[in-house]
Amino acid sequence: MKFDDLDQKMRVFETAHDLYVLPELYIVARIDGRSFTRLTKEVHQFEAPFDLKFRDYMVATTKHLMNCGFRVIYGYTQSDEISLLFHFHEDSFGRKVRKYNSVLAGEASAQFSVLLGDVASFDCRIIQLPNSSLVVDYFRWRNEDAFRNALNAHCYWVLRSDGKLPQSATNALHKLSVSDKNELLFQHGINFNDLPAWQKRGSGLYWETYEKQGENPITGESVMAQRRRIKIDFELPMKDDYGAFIETLLQDSGIDT
Repeated sequence: MKFDDLDQKMRVFETAHDLYVLPELYIVARIDGRSFTRLTKEVHQFEAPFDLKFRDYMVATTKHLMNCGFRVIYGYTQSDEISLLFHFHEDSFGRKVRKYNSVLAGEASAQFSVLLGDVASFDCRIIQLPNSSLVVDYFRWRNEDAFRNALNAHCYWVLRSDGKLPQSATNALHKLSVSDKNELLFQHGINFNDLPAWQKRGSGLYWETYEKQGENPITGESVMAQRRRIKIDFELPMKDDYGAFIETLLQDSGIDT
């Protein structure tokens, strides 16, 4: 059999179940660390409940993903997860889902492994959203999940510091309301409202325009040129204000919301 005939025959099996993101849908990717509890608590023993170095590794990985060939207008990270919002007209790989999943998981795994100096892996899923309101809801969901996780994490480690075993501390948290958890922390000298915003809300990365002094290559005159760079925001708003923030990002990217 000629190679071209064999190639055509076998490609059918490789691509038969390919899925594509349809036009007019927003693309969001969520990239999650695989077995990161063991990696960060047992193997490398990052500080609990939050570690600045780990945060910076996740931010650097998010920044890398925003610069690896896709049109990403917003990156968000909390805990061991990253969410990416693509430009409405992003069309890399013909919007083939498996390419986005494999490339983003591979890029994240490689970047984080280099930073950590050890093997780390991520998985990726593509979320298809039919309108901008659901895009806003998605990021509000992850933002509020960060708040819930932060409250639980601080309470868990307070209970552990009191001598409770892991399962006992987990069970104790199930019985507590949000106000009870805040009171528990307060009794241990922690005002949850005073904790760093990035712990409670996650970190956001988005593009900003700035002016940089340069030189006209023809005349040699000093000129101001506009450049783009990624801004890292550790003071994200919450709830309705965060929703308005996401809407503004969509509008600034040229997407009609």
